[in-house]
This record gives sequence, C-alpha cells and structure tokens, in this order.
Amino acid sequence: MTIRQITIIGVGLIGGSFSLALRRQGFTGRIVGCDRAAVLDRALIRGAIDEGFPHPFEATRGSQVVVLATPVLGIIDLIHRFGPALPVKTLLTDVGSTKREVLEEAKAVFGKNAGVRFLAGHPMAGKEQSGIEFADADLFQQAPWFVTPIRGQKIYEGVSGEFLDWVDRIGARIASLDADEHDRLCAWISHLPQMISTALAATLVDEYGQEAPLLDAGGRSLREMTRTASSPYSVWRDIALTNKKHLQDAISKLEQRLAHIRENLDTRELAMEFERARELRKPRKS
Repeated sequence: MTIRQITIIGVGLIGGSFSLALRRQGFTGRIVGCDRAAVLDRALIRGAIDEGFPHPFEATRGSQVVVLATPVLGIIDLIHRFGPALPVKTLLTDVGSTKREVLEEAKAVFGKNAGVRFLAGHPMAGKEQSGIEFADADLFQQAPWFVTPIRGQKIYEGVSGEFLDWVDRIGARIASLDADEHDRLCAWISHLPQMISTALAATLVDEYGQEAPLLDAGGRSLREMTRTASSPYSVWRDIALTNKKHLQDAISKLEQRLAHIRENLDTRELAMEFERARELRKPRKS
C-alpha cells in the first residue's frame, strides 16, 4: 500500500464524510485532520480522524495524500501557501466546487510538475447543512466525482491512481472533463439551482414574512425547491466569485426564459414550454 496516511484539511461535511467513507471501505492507514480545535474534537469523537492539528504544516507531515476540503478560495490560498512546502512525492488534491482558478493556482505553484503533484477533483455530493455533525459515510454513493486533469496528466498512475481507486471504492462515479467545461456544466446543474432556491426563498420571506408557515402550506414541491436555500453563504460566496462568468450567463438565460413565460401565460406558448421541459426527464436512448 502506497497510501499509508491521508491528511484532510477542512473536516466538515465533505471532508468528514470522505474520512468516514474511507473507514467503512477498509482503509487501514492513518487519517489526520486539520481544522479549528473545536471541529477536530468533534471529528475525533465521531471517529472521522485518528489525530488532528490546527496547522497544515503539522497535519501534513508524513502524509502521502493531502485533501483540501475547504471553500474554494481557501483551497486556492492553501495551494499557494502550503503547496511548495509539501514533499515532492505527496499528492495534493481538492474537492472544490469550481476548478479553473484552482487549477491555475496549482500550475503556478508546481509548474511543469503540476501533473504529478496535484489532482483537481470535485465530488457532486452535499447537503444543505454543513459541518462534521452532518458527515455521512454514504454521502458519495453513486455521486459523480469530477476530475479535471491537466493536459497529458496520467491520473490513474502512481499515488493519484491509488487515490482514485479509493474514490471508486467509496461508491463515487469518476468522470473526467476539462476544467472550464466543468465550471460551465456546474453553473447550470448545481450553482444555478442554488441561486434559484435562494431567490425563491428570499422572495417568499419578503412577500409573507419570516413567520408564515409557507413550507407546510406549499407541500412537497415548495419544500424541495427551497431545501438548499439554507446552505451556507460562506461556501456559495466562493463559488460565485470563482465561477461568475458562467453563472451570470446561466442566470441571464433563465431570466429570458422566465420573461417569455410571463408574457405568454395566456397563449399556446406556455403549453410548448411545458412540453419542452418534459424532455429533460424522458428516458434516454441507450
């Protein structure tokens, strides 16, 4: 076994869930956490980590893999400040929700060796809650785990390959694509839905006040559409800042669609919109 110790910087929902999933699937090496002292105490109680340190330099000592599981701007900062200090054989990887700026920083720090020293990743898994308290060993079951390799990067060789084998073992489905393509796709399938949920919930509060029992009255549809509205701003701030172009484009196109629907509530065009929308959930041809 090449990987004898993994450090997870950011032992929250994603980092903690990854640790618990590794343990469930038989990882027998050490898992070291890096976070605030109070978070590390809770992670130790849950059995998510074997040991914890508040400083990355201490936490990464002796690790073959370091997983950056903080919000995106924190990931970029950690690559910049601590990436150069890691041993050359240590694989640095991340779970950030946007990839272009993360990958640019990794290239700037590691230069021509970026392809063997860094693996850009993004598990499409999460909850509206955050923190180690909500970590779940089953979080990644059947979830896509995007990787955005540098051109020519051999992600299935060496430590990177062994790490991805563990990603596969915890139930995730690995998919590889270009970093900018990833960011555009996620703007549509993840970031835009979050903004819709946030906007709808905020508008309902404006219209009816904070105390109105709208979720009880609205039923399942409203609960599903506003579920992620309670997601932490600290995470989504970084996503919006690092994927602004693609997210603005997606929001603009949705605004145009909503305007078209608004202007055609009493015409056949509304029926055509419903017909078009049903295409999304039609069974795909094999």
